[in-house]
Amino acid sequence: MKNFHNIKLAVIKCVALMAFLAGFSSCEDYLDKESDTELTMDMVWQDKIRMEGMLAYAYSGIDDPTWEYFTKTGWCVFGDDWTPSARWYAFGGWDAISKITGNWNTSTGWAGNYWAALPQRIRTANIVRENVVPIPNTTIDAQEVEYIKAECRFLQAYFYSLLVNTYGPCPFRPDYIAPTDVSTEELLTGPEPYDDIIDWCEKEMLEASKILPATYSQDIKYGRITSIICLAVRARMLLFAASPLVNGNPDYTNHTDREGRPLFNSNEDPAKWTKALDAHRLLIEKAHAVGHELYKMYNIDGSIDAFASTAWVHVRSYVDGNREILFPSLSTGRVRGWSDRDKYMSPYGSSGSNGGLGMTQTLVDAFFMENGLPAITGYQANGKTPVINTASSYSETGFSTADDVRHTDNWNWYDERLGVAAKAGTFNMYVNREPRFYNAILWNRRYYLWDNRDVDFYKYGIDNNYTHDAPQNGYLGLKGKHPNSDSKNLNFLYRPGIIYRLAEAYLSYCEILNKVSPGDQEILVYLNKIRERAGIRQYTTGPTDNDYIHVDLGNQAEMEKLIKMERRVELCGEGIRYDDLRRWREAETTLNGDFYGMNFSGTVESDDPANPDAFFVRTQYQRRVYKKQYYWFPIFQTEINKNPNLVQSPYWTAGD
Repeated sequence: MKNFHNIKLAVIKCVALMAFLAGFSSCEDYLDKESDTELTMDMVWQDKIRMEGMLAYAYSGIDDPTWEYFTKTGWCVFGDDWTPSARWYAFGGWDAISKITGNWNTSTGWAGNYWAALPQRIRTANIVRENVVPIPNTTIDAQEVEYIKAECRFLQAYFYSLLVNTYGPCPFRPDYIAPTDVSTEELLTGPEPYDDIIDWCEKEMLEASKILPATYSQDIKYGRITSIICLAVRARMLLFAASPLVNGNPDYTNHTDREGRPLFNSNEDPAKWTKALDAHRLLIEKAHAVGHELYKMYNIDGSIDAFASTAWVHVRSYVDGNREILFPSLSTGRVRGWSDRDKYMSPYGSSGSNGGLGMTQTLVDAFFMENGLPAITGYQANGKTPVINTASSYSETGFSTADDVRHTDNWNWYDERLGVAAKAGTFNMYVNREPRFYNAILWNRRYYLWDNRDVDFYKYGIDNNYTHDAPQNGYLGLKGKHPNSDSKNLNFLYRPGIIYRLAEAYLSYCEILNKVSPGDQEILVYLNKIRERAGIRQYTTGPTDNDYIHVDLGNQAEMEKLIKMERRVELCGEGIRYDDLRRWREAETTLNGDFYGMNFSGTVESDDPANPDAFFVRTQYQRRVYKKQYYWFPIFQTEINKNPNLVQSPYWTAGD
């Protein structure tokens, strides 16, 4: 916390400093300055606070996943996990809500604004890297300077990777610092090919990883770039670059620059998958070597407490023993990062809450059953009726007659009733589900620990005032909510911002290994690590029994489906799903069409589809639109108008 506030202050000083220096450059012809009072850039590099302010400004381009993924970049909203109340758009700060329903063109604003913001951070990182020197009588010694230069090297590459991930091929001049007398023509450059930018970024990240330490011993340095962060971002980037969207996608064959040069490769390159595989192997090896592991809590008998483990992994910090975190976000020192999110996730009837941040029905459907089998395997042609896996014991008719009690010694979300996952009388859709489900979904009539009552999502119930501050599809999200927060009294507890954790590395490794080497036993090793922590049966090539489920490891298509299902559940709500759907080229189908939930207008506890007042009935609440051009953000039209060398993002045209 102290470290964050120091950095925040440094950012403010840095911005003021840059404005100060810029003012001097424009008024030096008529303003006499005393030589002993003039602030120059040379003086910045001899002042620890000012130099660190410049560095902090570069770092400020790293987003806060606890809140900015919702209201700034929108990554959590663009996917099909979170579903915020559509009417919040009118209050500002939620522009992704409008975009998911197709209200989007080349002149539409975007709060993320990477096009303008990230080049500023890239330039600052470049300036720091070129100028930082040891400062006598401070902690900025030769070793620290070497680290700072490597951090800046990574930050430049990271921000370029975000630009190319968002807009596709873009202008790329990594080592260029424009002189003050630069001509307009020199600045108006065109895009470089996607693969060229990725190749540069991955090399820079790898080289930075060879310089930076894997961890820092000083607490004040927590959140500074490490070798593990470099390798994690590199691995994620290379997986995206190997995936169908940008690796041999025929849709982009004719996407060229102004000179006719192709900006995407039109033929799939298997070497990209191999490179991504090697990157993930290196990441996992290096992470394990310094003690990174899946976060686990244990029952008294020594077994893994899956309920507690899958809840606390998202709220415990590295200093609290959560060694699963590979890339933390510094910016979550802000209380707003978690308090606002908790308020939007908390039911309206709890004091100060805006309860309209829900999760989709398809995510509810995606979670496995207690026995480890999928509940639903797909949907009928109408897109609404689920195809139920009869072997799973799943049912969505009727209500339970007994408490659903599980083995957990550390998780108690039912007051004084340890281990009750779903009380008697619960709609059967929510009974006998896996532990991760209960840490992610708040359904109607579920006991709400933070207010010591059952929630009431019926129309005009205490938690559904039938306005924007109510769950539009009958669910609120719980993923990432601190188990000890008290939303009734607005006491929201700190939780870290986690940009990348080890579970993602494991699942990505499984996906790539299945692509490169189907049948490899390591696929099950790492897939089962995730399932073991989640408290569900693991996979085996042997017979199905009480502990294992048989799979055909050599069946590449079957394993791909299982890996994607596990990834959907384990990483849900963390801002990763949208990029997954993009890179798999599945966004056009998955994010296009009617979305369902429970009946927002329902007033009675019934699952009778013939009763319009029945709450527990699949009901369409939103129609989403996803066009081919939405795979990339458009370059703002005014930028295209003033730079004749730019090329608009694929399939976007003025007026779209």
